[in-house]
Amino acid sequence: MDLVNPGFGLVFWTAITFLFLIVILRKFAWKPILGAVDSREKSIQKALDSAEEAKKEMQNLKADNEKMKQEARQERDAMLKEAQQMKKQMISEAAEEAAKKSDDIIAKAQTAIENEKKAAIHELRQQVAQYSIEIAEKVLKEELKDKKAQNKLVDRELEKVKLN
Repeated sequence: MDLVNPGFGLVFWTAITFLFLIVILRKFAWKPILGAVDSREKSIQKALDSAEEAKKEMQNLKADNEKMKQEARQERDAMLKEAQQMKKQMISEAAEEAAKKSDDIIAKAQTAIENEKKAAIHELRQQVAQYSIEIAEKVLKEELKDKKAQNKLVDRELEKVKLN
């Protein structure tokens, strides 16, 4: 036998063996292999679908997370604004209260000063009156030491009374 020119019998038996092998492979090997390939294809497709769902869910979570961050920022800004308004209000109230207290203190001080002034003027008038009386008394005592001066003073005062 020649390998270059195979005989009819060799080709016949090779074809029959090949067909027999195909039938046996088809019956026992192809169905399980195709089933495994099909099963593997389905599991890969299922994994891809799950990955796509997970990707969409991650995008939704990112969007929700971003939305929550934005809401948190807005809430923080609102709280800061409210705190600043409260601070301004407290400062304003404290300033008003301080102004009222200082006005009250100034009014009380002015009243006290006025009262002290009146008391000082009254005391000064009393002292001036007392000194005036003492001075007049000393002057009169000096003028009226002798009898002649007394008579002269009495005459002068009588003349004033008569003229009126």
